[in-house]
Amino acid sequence: MIRDSEPLVLGIETSCDETGVGIVRGHTLLADSIASSVEQHARFGGVVPEVASRAHLEAMTPTVERALADAGVAFEDVDAFAVTAGPGLPGALMVGVAAAKAYALSLGKPLYGVNHLAAHVAVDQLEHGPLPKPCVAMLVSGGHSSLLLVPDVAADVRPLGSTVDDAAGEAFDKVARVLDLGFPGGPVIDRMARDGDPAAIAFPRGKYADGTYDFSFSGLKTAVARWVEARERAGEPVPVADVAASFQEAVVDVLTRKALKLCKDQGVDHLLIGGGVAANSRLRALAQERCDAAGVRLRVPRPKLCTDNGAMVAALGSELVASGRAPSELDLPADSSLPIEHVLV
Repeated sequence: MIRDSEPLVLGIETSCDETGVGIVRGHTLLADSIASSVEQHARFGGVVPEVASRAHLEAMTPTVERALADAGVAFEDVDAFAVTAGPGLPGALMVGVAAAKAYALSLGKPLYGVNHLAAHVAVDQLEHGPLPKPCVAMLVSGGHSSLLLVPDVAADVRPLGSTVDDAAGEAFDKVARVLDLGFPGGPVIDRMARDGDPAAIAFPRGKYADGTYDFSFSGLKTAVARWVEARERAGEPVPVADVAASFQEAVVDVLTRKALKLCKDQGVDHLLIGGGVAANSRLRALAQERCDAAGVRLRVPRPKLCTDNGAMVAALGSELVASGRAPSELDLPADSSLPIEHVLV
């Protein structure tokens, strides 16, 4: 139920290659408008920061206007603005932060500079309601593989595990390049893996049983590349579907094992998975299987809310407003390495 007494929050996300604008009232999503520049980066095999920044500049105004139209509200109806202040690409972040400052100043409305990773946690509330306190969150994307204890998404997010080298999504992109599958790698490997055997190749599982909550995917990526190169040198065909399935299984096996270990060790019975890799069908399936066996409730937003979007920024902004947190100053910086502990800048 939408209550008009709840503030209307507009969120802006420009941390990487997608210009996202979301509008929420409370925990109700009214608009989620996205302009992606991924096709401009595909020929380079990865995101080019300068190209992303220029794309954000060009997309900002029309994306905001589209979100307002989708929500059926006027610009003047917005009660507060939220924007990703970090982490992310410096130039891309600056575009979003500058735009949000201009909008907030023009209307005399409060501005909340928020943490991109905390926003990935907060967005689940738009689909499944308020988060239990505490919960464990696993964020997996092209730039991050993190395990977090979240007593309060608006004020207290604690990092307990992270990647020591390549993030999970980065490994997907690099393996896709080895298999000549294009960019981005996550969706295409997910599709290819459905026709492959996940047990066909015994790829390594980095830091699988080391007792920590950290991840390592660089060795796995290298193992896949060497296996493919060996087949090609021998003049043998590369079973792309089997390679994709076996690689994917190695990644999701480690991710889910570590996440369930953290839940058990902390005595937490709710696991949230967010970030772009959370859209992976095998990760969702294995996480559900292992959570069911462990008596842990799994929460994963629908795929569109897993990838970078403005809705997640608006959702965190709405939570900050509801919690009574003071807004950011208008001179807030864009911080490309903003620590997860800093939910609000």
